[in-house]
Amino acid sequence: MPIVTIQQGPRDIELKRELVQRVTDAFVDSLKIPAEAVQVWIHEVPTDSWAIGGTLTADK
Repeated sequence: MPIVTIQQGPRDIELKRELVQRVTDAFVDSLKIPAEAVQVWIHEVPTDSWAIGGTLTADK
């Protein structure tokens, strides 16, 4: 059973619904497994806990 972990900044729930459906579909199509076998974990990192190029994303 595949477990997919996605790390990202906070997103709207509708965007997350679409994301997990598309990720699940990709595994179903490529591995020929049932959707129920795919787990998707979303780990959202707050913008004050994530930096790019030495600057917090909260400060951009």
